[in-house]
Amino acid sequence: MNWQVLVPLLALLAFIFLIGIWSNRKMQQSSSFLTDYFLGSRELGGLVLAMTMAATYGSASSFLGGPGAAYSIGLGWVLLAMTQVATGYFVLLVLGKKFAIVTRKFKAVTLIDFLKERYESKPVVLLSAFSIVIFLFSAMAAQWIGGAHLIQSITGLSYLGALFIFAIAVLIYVIIGGFRAVAVTDATQGIIMFVGTLVLLIGVIIAGGGIPNIMADLVAENPNLVTPYGHDGSLSAAYVTSFWILVGVGVVGLPQVAVRAMSYRDARSMHRALIIGTIVVGFIMLNMHLIGVFARPVLPGIEAADQVIPLIALETLPPWVAGIVLAAPLAAMMSTVDSLLLLVSSSVVKDVYINYMKPNASYQHVKKVSIGVTAVIGVVVFLMAIDPPDLLIYLNLFAFGGLEAAFIWPIVLGLYWKYANKHGAMASMIVGIGTYIPIYQYNETYGHLLGVHAVTIPVFLSLVAFIVFSLINKREPYYF
Repeated sequence: MNWQVLVPLLALLAFIFLIGIWSNRKMQQSSSFLTDYFLGSRELGGLVLAMTMAATYGSASSFLGGPGAAYSIGLGWVLLAMTQVATGYFVLLVLGKKFAIVTRKFKAVTLIDFLKERYESKPVVLLSAFSIVIFLFSAMAAQWIGGAHLIQSITGLSYLGALFIFAIAVLIYVIIGGFRAVAVTDATQGIIMFVGTLVLLIGVIIAGGGIPNIMADLVAENPNLVTPYGHDGSLSAAYVTSFWILVGVGVVGLPQVAVRAMSYRDARSMHRALIIGTIVVGFIMLNMHLIGVFARPVLPGIEAADQVIPLIALETLPPWVAGIVLAAPLAAMMSTVDSLLLLVSSSVVKDVYINYMKPNASYQHVKKVSIGVTAVIGVVVFLMAIDPPDLLIYLNLFAFGGLEAAFIWPIVLGLYWKYANKHGAMASMIVGIGTYIPIYQYNETYGHLLGVHAVTIPVFLSLVAFIVFSLINKREPYYF
């Protein structure tokens, strides 16, 4: 084992666990376990809100899968990935103040709490919880796999051993600390990612002999690597444009991101987060994906593209610097997986168990069930991650698309359209999920239907379904 690399990583984990212990002590003083455990008592300031959104969104697909795809496909994937720059800004702009006000009025702890109060429909709640659990299992599996690959590349342990270490660390941390620990740690992790990606990009450029030399090497290998169309010309203008629906507009429908818009302290915090979050996400995404492309001439022939970041860091940086830099993707994966764990746990505990099975549960009972469900979910995801796919990014993007197809219109139109009702919401979710899965499978087998990403058609069809069924079953206009 390379202890010069491991020591910074272990120091980061120790710091994270200290934050978890601090958060647990604050939680003991809270009058509402659910609000504190799942929302941090709605106390997030601007910097913490921006960083927790960036760190949650910047996951294994961003730090391992994204650079891996860029390594394989070329600069075209960098262009595609940069559609994510406006993500945080767009989410807070669309949801922002109104969503926070409404969810406070509803006393909503989860996204499904909002849907329950807005549509007053048990089927909407149950379908929402089912969708979150099913699709977020895929997203969480991607983080588990990414964390295991990273630890494996650093320590030389077997994949299964590395997976076990990562899973245990995350589960203990989340169970101890809850949302507050996740959010505060995200602020630290966001700073690590911001600095770490810049250091690694500089190291790769120096190792490659400068940007002109790297570009010349790429052109010599395959001129398509430096075009917007990818190494094999598969990135069409229609596909790249439609990708913005997946990682731009549609992110409003991601429960793990939307819940952040429920948790900030005041309007000033939200406005500050708009600016900070946009800058941080853009900077990190550009650096990470450029590293993936620029690593190709420096380390040619990497078969497991998802491991390009740890391999290039160990190749181009001094060991102790590599350890600090590799804390960035590990931080990203931990922050994402702990957020997703809390989201799935809250869907099961708050939205199904308490709402419909035991509404009068005591504080201690709710606490035990929440922690127990979180642990069980972690074990299930661990089992799913034992046999990983070739590229993590596709597993993560599959989950993104499914959640967006299900939730984007029930959230947005539920906030802004007074005639939105439960019939439209149910129709939208059924049509969105029901068309997304077969189209995704078709695209995997035969290529992109109509040349666009699989989420594009379901998002438009679910919009039509929402409007049509809301108007067919028109009710009195809804006012908050």
